[in-house]
Amino acid sequence: QVQLVESGGGLVQPGGSLRLSCVASTRIFDIYTANWYRQAPGKQRELVATSSSVLSTKYADSVKGRFTISRDDAKNTVYLQMNSLKPEDTAIYYCNAEFWGSRKYEYWGQGTQVTVSS
Repeated sequence: QVQLVESGGGLVQPGGSLRLSCVASTRIFDIYTANWYRQAPGKQRELVATSSSVLSTKYADSVKGRFTISRDDAKNTVYLQMNSLKPEDTAIYYCNAEFWGSRKYEYWGQGTQVTVSS
């Protein structure tokens, strides 16, 4: 069983930055697609950023130009650099790894809280 552990969340003022980390218990991100999701209170979980095994990236329109997803396969780690944070970015951020073979293989982290407030 693969475990994903997020860290780096916290309280930040509008306009500030945070970098989230997601460490996997085994080498996985060179095969699995890495995703960052977020869920704000009363809202559905939203896909924020994706990094495929071939390093292509995609972003939600709401974070384009502000967030950057990156990977360090040697450290089994995926990052989400978040700049120019807005109050509407406040949410629990979840790391996800997924792979489509004969079926979908998927793992989730426990989430890390990001609060953007003055």
